[in-house]
Amino acid sequence: MDADAQDHSMMSLALKEAERAYEEGEIPVGAVLTLGGEIIARGHNRSISLSDPTAHAEILALRMAGEREGNYRLPGATLYVTLEPCLMCAGAILQARLKRIVFGAFDPKGGAVVTLYRVLQDERLNHSVEITGGVQKERCGKILSRFFREKRVIATIDPGQDY
Repeated sequence: MDADAQDHSMMSLALKEAERAYEEGEIPVGAVLTLGGEIIARGHNRSISLSDPTAHAEILALRMAGEREGNYRLPGATLYVTLEPCLMCAGAILQARLKRIVFGAFDPKGGAVVTLYRVLQDERLNHSVEITGGVQKERCGKILSRFFREKRVIATIDPGQDY
């Protein structure tokens, strides 16, 4: 399977994780982490259900992979995530020494990979990460748009909701 087909296939699996988050009432972001072509971890946002601001899809996948591999460093690994990572997740990606990240939708309000910041390729840091953005960006963006559109409707009914 060529790299583009692999990226598309893994992003489809990350989108399934995003759907799980959506069904759980979480912001629908999903992640899949591979090493040597094998899936070693998956995750989806769970910040609300775990009352944990760090429980982003990327962080949960990195934690799972670290446990599985017995190492917090994951050189050679590729992370597929439906939304451009935030600053926190970009920092964790650097700490894990991932080789590559592939993301779907760009994040104009919090993207730390290419949109607002370029943390993963900052030459002042001791590691850089290969980046591929926009893979299935329409599908990745659509689930996020649907989620927030529904939450805005709920917010007009229940102004106490916080998303």
